[in-house]
Amino acid sequence: MTDAVHARINDIVSNNDVVLFMKGTPLFPQCGFSSRAVAILERVGAPFESVDVLQDAEIRQGIKSFSDWPTIPQLYVKGEFVGGSDIMMEMYEAGELKQLLSEQGVINA
Repeated sequence: MTDAVHARINDIVSNNDVVLFMKGTPLFPQCGFSSRAVAILERVGAPFESVDVLQDAEIRQGIKSFSDWPTIPQLYVKGEFVGGSDIMMEMYEAGELKQLLSEQGVINA
C-alpha cells in the first residue's frame, strides 16, 4: 500500500475523535458487522465519523495494513485503533467502551 493512502487514513484518524471504517454508511450498512458496530456506537451515544470503504478501494485495502487488522469495520478513538465489531461488542458488554469514550472526552459518562 502506498504511503499516500496511509497518509490519507492518518489524516482521517487524526482529525476526528471517533472514526468507524465500515462497509456502507451508518444509515445503510452493507454488512452485519458494520451494522453492529454502528448500533454499538449509537447505544453509547458517541458521535462518530464514518468512512465507507466500499466507495474507495485504496482505503479499503490500506486500512488493513494501516492497522495491521484484516477485517472491516475498524474503530479508531483519538487516533488509536480500538478493534473490529467483535472487540467493540466485548468492550460494550463489559462497559469498557463507554469508559474509554468517557476518558477520552468523547462522551459524558
